[in-house]
Amino acid sequence: MSQLTIGRVAQAAGVGVETVRFYERKGLVDQPRIKAPFREYPPETIDRIRFIKRAQELGFTLAEVDQLLSIADNPGSSKREVKQLAGQKLSEIRQKIDDLKRLADTLDSLYEQCSGHGALEDCPIILSILPVEK
Repeated sequence: MSQLTIGRVAQAAGVGVETVRFYERKGLVDQPRIKAPFREYPPETIDRIRFIKRAQELGFTLAEVDQLLSIADNPGSSKREVKQLAGQKLSEIRQKIDDLKRLADTLDSLYEQCSGHGALEDCPIILSILPVEK
């Protein structure tokens, strides 16, 4: 196989070169071997970056991704640890969904109250955003 330079790794993983460097700085991806004149990455780096990106798509923060990677890298780890992290993330996501539903209900109500014409001074949307005078 040809040398896996940072550009090839980035392209194969579907990210930019700066993303690979960022993951290196964060300790999520190992520093490559220096093999003059290029830094050479092992093939598993591509799958590791794909893992990171997929975990982020599922809502995990980089700190949580780091935990997942630590679990995945440790043969003594258990599914219980992964399930616990996933359960915490699922609770956070459900809470955000509930919060967004409440926001949507509020904005929907204000939207329906607004006639869409006339003076702004009685616009329910604007009035709800303005600070309450004391």
